[in-house]
Amino acid sequence: MDMRDLAYFEVIAETQNLGQASERLGRTKPALTKSIRRLEESLGAALFVRVGRGIVLTPVGRILRDRSRRIATTMEEVLREVSEFASGTAGHVRIGAGATTVEYLLPAVFNRLTKTNPEITAELVIGMNDVLRASLREGKLDLVVGPVMQNESGEFVTEVLVEDEVVVAANSDHPLCAATNASIEDLVASRWVLPATSVATRQWLDRAFTSRGLPGPKVHIETNSLHLLPQLIAQTDLLSFIPRRNLRPERARARLTEIYAEATTMRRHFGIVYRRDSYLSPATVTLIAELQKSAEALLAP
Repeated sequence: MDMRDLAYFEVIAETQNLGQASERLGRTKPALTKSIRRLEESLGAALFVRVGRGIVLTPVGRILRDRSRRIATTMEEVLREVSEFASGTAGHVRIGAGATTVEYLLPAVFNRLTKTNPEITAELVIGMNDVLRASLREGKLDLVVGPVMQNESGEFVTEVLVEDEVVVAANSDHPLCAATNASIEDLVASRWVLPATSVATRQWLDRAFTSRGLPGPKVHIETNSLHLLPQLIAQTDLLSFIPRRNLRPERARARLTEIYAEATTMRRHFGIVYRRDSYLSPATVTLIAELQKSAEALLAP
């Protein structure tokens, strides 16, 4: 099976049109047709069926598309590993992180890294946990720095750096802030600003309510920006669910107060996550070492 045929197949599968694939690849339609026929002969099965003026994948074609993406990712990592070994350079690292990590941890890490290892280059992607995990699975990231989930050790390698707590918070004038020890029942009537239901902290909070026979939080605003949450609750009567360290005076940009309730205090681990089958470049190994040095001082609650 020729790797070029697989590469052409991926583009044809994406466009579902031989003409568009021909323009993108700079190859003639007959050449692409021959490429697909070679693959089909190797597999003994059809990869596409014609529908109207376009073509769609058969069940066998869908399987090959998914597997070919994995092959392409593996090949890219092999080439990176060999190239970095041959040149003796530390290479490039692709990092996924949440907004809090970027603001409080990574500046100090990169400050040291640029002084001790100026040859390392990096790409930083900021996003929610679920989006970053998806990019990690697809081989678009080398590692993710952020919350470590309990159920992901089979799929990923996880290394805990510090413990972290997520708590209910509101602006300091919120009526519930006067309570020294609120209960989860006291929070039922309140309105909230929360991340999407695909985010682990939101899932945990929803379960905290429903597992006690209570209705879930009344979400007034849903946002994909964790960085925006403190500002939203500071200027409204909404509650939110944010890391306790973000309430510390030197970090909070607004007057925020924790509404303590044992049932709504989420204890989690914060650390490094990467694919179990991934290649760790010299740059990635060096970055992990720097994260280990910096995390305890900067992220401890």
